[in-house]
Formats: sequence, structure tokens, C-alpha cells
Amino acid sequence: MRGDRLVSILLLLQTHGRMTAKELAEKLEVSERTIHRDMEALSGTGIPVVAERGQNGGWSLLEDYRTDLTGLKEAEIRALFLSPSVQLLDDLGLTRTTEEARNKLIASLPSTYRENAQDVWNRIHIDTSSWRKQKDKPDSLEIIKEAIFQETKLKISYERADGERNDRSVEPLGLVAKGDLWYLVAAKENGDIRNYRVSRIHHVETLDEQFKRPQGFNLSQYWSSSTTSFIKKLPSYEVRVKVSPDALSRLTFTGRFARILEVGERSGAAWIPVTLSFDTEEEAKAYLLGFADRVKVIEPADLKHHILEMAEATLSFYRRQE
Repeated sequence: MRGDRLVSILLLLQTHGRMTAKELAEKLEVSERTIHRDMEALSGTGIPVVAERGQNGGWSLLEDYRTDLTGLKEAEIRALFLSPSVQLLDDLGLTRTTEEARNKLIASLPSTYRENAQDVWNRIHIDTSSWRKQKDKPDSLEIIKEAIFQETKLKISYERADGERNDRSVEPLGLVAKGDLWYLVAAKENGDIRNYRVSRIHHVETLDEQFKRPQGFNLSQYWSSSTTSFIKKLPSYEVRVKVSPDALSRLTFTGRFARILEVGERSGAAWIPVTLSFDTEEEAKAYLLGFADRVKVIEPADLKHHILEMAEATLSFYRRQE
């Protein structure tokens, strides 16, 4: 409803200070034309919304203007009180702080909503940890977190994916949790922004030097763009196979990086056509060999010969051990 949307616009402007019509339209899932009409409606009611042109322009409220908006809906209360990841809060040292903040929020709610808010914790729980992987909190996380809020430069010793380690000075802009892994988003000395897996940071120290965050930098938008770009650059090696019906369910439970692109029609006990994608041929060979006679390669043809060579080499190796 339009009334709800107008309230949402006010809350967004109070929270973010200035937002473009495009940003508001994306947040509220409407057109930019609708946002412009809503701004006219707000202005007509006496609310001081102003538009600024230019590269860093957008809509905002006049300075010091605030409105006390109350009356949370039941769905909004549920969203607010969803259980966060205990593991990630613990990594940040915020578990107890979060509990205390929630208790204060519950106490401020009308009694009719208080019980429903508490009941959310018993109905939805979010666990970002994996089943078997033992995850230790990175020792550097607390130092990084403090530097982000204090806008202080860091010197880190970072191990790249190829094992090479080097030291560099960075400007820490934010932390992102991807699954159960933490990534530091930081600007290099030349201004380029990069992602660093925190578990690969072997040493970190705070430098006695401040920095200024890039104007208009939005961590969420940056991460979304960075992730999309990373996925597009990933190597891809597609394989067409036929899978025995009793092995089909095991394809996604091997712990390897296989992606199922397509599963063909299943007809009784007949073998099922499946298209898989891997990062490299080496990954494909090791993955498919593990299924023995329950998966047979159709394409590419040379992959069948390479798997046969691997199998013969394995047999030869173990026979020599006897």
C-alpha cells in the first residue's frame, strides 16, 4: 500500500541520509517514476524532502528533521527478532551484546506483541557452521574489526591462494561473512578495493595512520558486485555423464566442487543423463573416478581415456605394494 511505502521512504532516508531514486526504487521494488510521485506526496504533506542533483546527489530530509514512527507490524517484529548466526556473533564478540539489545527491544514492545517476538527464537534458528569442518575464530578478527570502526590503516601478512606470502598496507573498509568464512574488504595504497580471506592473514598490526573511507562506498553493493564478477571469471569444465539411479542422490554429497547443471528424464532402472560442471579437468577426473562403475562419461571423449589412465595407474601402484 502507498501509505506503508511512504513510511518506508522516511525510514530509509532517516537511516541512510541521502538516497537516489534508483536506490529507493530497488529497495521498495517499484519504478523510479513511482518514487518521484511519492516524493511529491510527502512534500505536499509538509515533510521537508529535498532533491540534490549531481554525481553525489539524491533525495534527503532537511538536516535535523526526524519523525517518530511507531506501530511495528507483526511481520516486521518477526524479521527484527529472527535468530542471527550465533557463530558469527561470537566471532565478533557480540553474542552477549546482541542478547541484551534484544531484551531491551522486547521490553519496549506492547504486551500484545511481546510474546510473539520471543516465540520467533523457538521457531527459526540460523546456523551458518558446516557439519564437519572445525572452525577456529581468526586471531586477527578483533584487531581488524576495531580498525574498521576507527578508520585506521593496517599492515597485514597475507597468504595468497598459490601459497605466496607478502606484506601490504591496507585501508580496512568492512568485514563480510560468507558462509562460515570471514573476508576483509580493504583498499590498497593505489585505491583499488580487494577482498582478503581473514583465515589467510597470518599477522596483522595497526598502523599509526588514519584514512578516509571512499565517499559513497556501500559495503553490501560492493560485495554483491564483487561476487558476481568473481563467479563470471571462474573456470568452467562441463561434462555429460550417465548416472546409475542408485548413485544419483550421491552426486551432491561428495564434498567436491561439482555443480549439477541439468538432470535428464528418469525412466525406471535406466541410466539418467546428467550435465555436470567443474572448475578444472583434474577435479572432474578425481570426482568421477570415485563413483567407479556407477557413473559413465559421455562427453568429452578424451576424459574417458584420462580416467582410464588414472584407474590403471592406481591399480599398478597398489599391485606393486603387495
